[in-house]
Amino acid sequence: MERRILIHAPQGQDARLAEKLFRSVGLDVGSCASDGELGAQLEQGVGALLVVEEAVAGALRGGLGRYLAQQPAWSDLPILVLAKHGADSLEAQRALGQLGNVTLMERPVRTMALVSAARSALRARERQYQVRMLNQRKDEFLATLAHELRNPLAPIRNAMSIIERQHPTPQTTRLVAMVERQVGHLKRLVDDLLDVARITSGKLELQRSLTTVDQVVTHAVEIAQAAIAEKGHRLAIEQPPAPVTLLADHTRLVQSVANLLVNAAKFTPPEGDVALVVEIDGLLARFAVRDSGKGLEPGSLERIFDMFEQARTVGEPTGGLGLGLHLTRAFAELHGGTVSARSEGLGRGSEFLLSLPVVVEEGRAQPGLAVAGAAGAALPRKVLVVDDNVDAALTLEALLSLHGLAVSVAHDGAAAVQRVQAEMPDAVVMDIGMPVMNGYEAARRIRSDFSGGKPLLIALTGWGQYADRTRAQEAGFDFHFVKPLAIDELMGCLSRSLPVGGAL
Repeated sequence: MERRILIHAPQGQDARLAEKLFRSVGLDVGSCASDGELGAQLEQGVGALLVVEEAVAGALRGGLGRYLAQQPAWSDLPILVLAKHGADSLEAQRALGQLGNVTLMERPVRTMALVSAARSALRARERQYQVRMLNQRKDEFLATLAHELRNPLAPIRNAMSIIERQHPTPQTTRLVAMVERQVGHLKRLVDDLLDVARITSGKLELQRSLTTVDQVVTHAVEIAQAAIAEKGHRLAIEQPPAPVTLLADHTRLVQSVANLLVNAAKFTPPEGDVALVVEIDGLLARFAVRDSGKGLEPGSLERIFDMFEQARTVGEPTGGLGLGLHLTRAFAELHGGTVSARSEGLGRGSEFLLSLPVVVEEGRAQPGLAVAGAAGAALPRKVLVVDDNVDAALTLEALLSLHGLAVSVAHDGAAAVQRVQAEMPDAVVMDIGMPVMNGYEAARRIRSDFSGGKPLLIALTGWGQYADRTRAQEAGFDFHFVKPLAIDELMGCLSRSLPVGGAL
């Protein structure tokens, strides 16, 4: 934590006298004479800033203004301003309006008053650093919690898929569908909690790529389908007949539209109506979700997007954490767009409108946007499954075997490297956090040591943050999936990625 007081008083004796005073009482202090030096010193970190009022205007135009505008969410730099005429001067009033966390002190100032103000500012700054540390620990805890929750979900999903395949009765199908819905619900809750943590800490960054309206609608409906079908809702979809290309974070856009659909399904009585209407207006793509549900009171139209808010749960529980709409608003703002709600009142349904300036081209499909895969794509004969969670490894082994693959199993990275060298599998599906050798190191060893054709490396892990995906790619993995993964997704990845005749 930085406990240094930085003094910016370019003219006169103020800087020298204040520095001497602070040092005499044991405070760490530094000074800078120019606006450029001020900006550089602030970037290095300071506990508080002491500035004379005649230097405020220049500092705001230079380094201080940039620093204040770019402060992270946890930071609110304490600033002490030495003013000639107290709060009545023009410069002092400007300081109050633009500096934020500012304390004005009229000159000549009593030495003990200045020391007391400086110490108070440092204590306030220390609390800010404590908040930052707590936020970091919270993020680390949520990431670990997500990992620990995702790991047991994988064998649960795998086991149910095996049961459905081996005992395909109507009752089994219903039970498997029920478990699948609950596994998916828990997975989405974990993902939402992680997204909230990233947003509040300013760590969420969009991964923009070319996509299409049709792809967004298709994937969003797939995610929301279980919630819509559970109550027997009628879903109507309207979208432009011609292809529309978008430049957006496909995952976040799909998540936003799906959140609106799930929200509509949750608050619409059984056998109600839900509609998704997509319209294009220049650069704007508008996704409107309408329902025939319970509607909204006028006072809740803005509050409904707040975290943990469930304005429509008057007198009855609905479940959930109230994160979906909050995340949708956050994703919209990151795209430079908006989301709004309107309703004619309780019992009269509602409409949520997501507007994003992401349209690239209307009326012509872009090359390279089709999902990978071609008729006749072949599956590998040999797959190595690597996971220290024995249940996860054995259920995945059984499931892949039911699909006609020859599967072997290892439970740590070192054993995986040995198996690859001995068996030369076509693909390796590997966990990351394992004893003896983790998945990252094992992937690097396989990429550098494997003498035959290089196998397809697929990371299947409970760690799912962007940094985890980047690290997996750098280690040599071809794909990164987060547990629990549906077997159809894994089989699709295998069939698309290994060409006919390749390593078979």
